Amino acid sequence: MTLLYSDVEEELRAAVRGLLADRCPPAAVLGRVESEPGRRGLLDSVNSVYDLGLWKTLAAEIGVAGLLVPEELGGAGAGLGEAAVVLEELGRAVAPVPFLTSAVMATRALLPTGDPLLGELAEGRATAALAVSFAASPYAPGRGASLRLDAGGRLSGSVDQVASADVADVLLVPLDGVLYAVEAVEGASVEAVPSLDLTRPVASVRFDGAAARRVGECDVAEVLRLGAGLLASEQLGVAEWCLETTLAYVKERHQFARPIGSFQAIKHRLADLWLDVVRARAAARGAVADPSPLSVAVAQAWNAEVAVRAAEEALQLHGGIGMTWEHPVHLYLKRAKATQIALGTPGDHRAALASLAGVPGPE
Repeated sequence: MTLLYSDVEEELRAAVRGLLADRCPPAAVLGRVESEPGRRGLLDSVNSVYDLGLWKTLAAEIGVAGLLVPEELGGAGAGLGEAAVVLEELGRAVAPVPFLTSAVMATRALLPTGDPLLGELAEGRATAALAVSFAASPYAPGRGASLRLDAGGRLSGSVDQVASADVADVLLVPLDGVLYAVEAVEGASVEAVPSLDLTRPVASVRFDGAAARRVGECDVAEVLRLGAGLLASEQLGVAEWCLETTLAYVKERHQFARPIGSFQAIKHRLADLWLDVVRARAAARGAVADPSPLSVAVAQAWNAEVAVRAAEEALQLHGGIGMTWEHPVHLYLKRAKATQIALGTPGDHRAALASLAGVPGPE
């Protein structure tokens, strides 16, 4: 097992970072948050902040949508390491694209079934969302969902806080260990709800006798565990951007005729933050190299809080400008806070970690 990045992963990082620098700078993300509408989703007519043009380029031209799909099914046949590197870069840019929800979680749910939809997802011709609450966790996968299937194969009920449902062409619904695909408008609706993270909308999904195609068996807890492990890489990207941007700012901002970065108190704060980010990188890479329940719990218990700490320090050390809407740091703080409670809170993961390690859990 190695925690180092391979040459292939670094090449993929360079390609994704270059595209995001050109197409998704912070000013562009702020612009979309303020006013840019999305497109009509298949399941409802809602506006979305997602940049579907950027997603199409990432998915079809760079091939990130098919990283986890085997070559024989039309994908790249890559591993978790490549997906993690993409998530790091998307976190650094708070890019409004449905990579985690479609190319990771929905794709992982489909993989054991070998369904033809995998080919469409891999090529970027379709986008899917797993109809599971973003607040659910590997330890409580049914949180926020109330679903039932009648004898005729019609699906009814609701799921709250589904990420990226507003731009999904297909909703993948896990129910009683079986995965169903809802592809038609009739009987299904998506209603956007307020979200702290302005760059990753969530929605309430309602089914009222919707036609549901049985896809195959699905271990939703395992899918959420994989998603949580890779989410740690996105949180790492958020923390890295906050640290690097703050370091650059304190070298330029002067008080009392000196750069504020020369003050000992600020040096100590940033040194502590750098150590936290280094540890977060090790935890994220550990969850990629060994995606076991133990490694995932470690990564999420640590990285979720480091991302928030890094964003809070960035906001504080940027002074007055950090408090304004015009500076993008608030997007990173909101992304960090939203992912802190997504796919299991740090407390959930610490409790699981204690159980896995056979030690007393937190009170």
